[in-house]
Amino acid sequence: MPDRRTVDDLSIEELERVLAIRKRQAREATLRRLQGEGRIVDSTSEDRWGPTRTAPIEPAGARYRSVEVVSQSSRPRWPPIRWRTVRDRLLLLVEIGALVGLVLVVVGMEQSRQALNRDVAVARDIPTAEPTPLITAVVLPSGHRPPTAPGGAAPNLDEIPAHLRSYVQSVTPLPIPTSGPGQPTRIVIAAIGVDSTIVQGTDWEQLKKGVGHQIGTANPGERGNLVLAAHNDVFGEVFRDLDKLQAGDQIVVYTVGQEFRYIVSETRFVAPTAVEVMGPTSEPTATLISCYPYLVDTQRIVVIATLQS
Repeated sequence: MPDRRTVDDLSIEELERVLAIRKRQAREATLRRLQGEGRIVDSTSEDRWGPTRTAPIEPAGARYRSVEVVSQSSRPRWPPIRWRTVRDRLLLLVEIGALVGLVLVVVGMEQSRQALNRDVAVARDIPTAEPTPLITAVVLPSGHRPPTAPGGAAPNLDEIPAHLRSYVQSVTPLPIPTSGPGQPTRIVIAAIGVDSTIVQGTDWEQLKKGVGHQIGTANPGERGNLVLAAHNDVFGEVFRDLDKLQAGDQIVVYTVGQEFRYIVSETRFVAPTAVEVMGPTSEPTATLISCYPYLVDTQRIVVIATLQS
């Protein structure tokens, strides 16, 4: 049955209770209106945020006013974004990416190392190509008949094997190369008093001018065999005393702007056909050739020297 008493008939406790009821009704009306507008979720539903709760109403005259505890159900269904969590996740992704990149770099380096080792192994199995002379000589240079022979000094064709003479006579001599800064120009051998000009070519005419540089052999200081030839008993007798050289003696060969010092390592006496002494070498080498013995000229003297380090 409705209570028909007037306000004056109600006690203070009853008035406070009525006021609380009116406030709750107003609040519920506001919540229903907001729900109808879709601005909040159902305040009466009990979800994971819990039901609506209201703070207890304190008696009149209390220090604090009644405080309504808003139900968590009135909050958005999804929690707000936690920026610290997002930042931590981004940092984690960056760290994972850096780790993956490092792994890829290590794998790439290992693959490169293995490929290099395979290439080196293959290269070791391939024989090293040695330089070859431009032409193959039949006899060693500087050969001639001695000046005491009938008719005097002249090229000695008898040194050429009989089956090769027609071939040698049909071969056109190589042209004299144009002078270059790397070509030898002078030779000095202090131990036997030699100081002579070097010309290009070792044929009969060129050796009249001094020491000849065998065309196609190395230049001074280069890797390979620098072959120089001269006469021992004609045209200045430049290499007459090659047989007096001893191991350790010094041979100095000059170019336009440099000098190269070679040290004598050995002396050989060979047949005129021992052309292998002019073959290429793996180290900078100088080979000096002349006829031997003096005024006999049936052999060759070969002095071999290595570039001084």
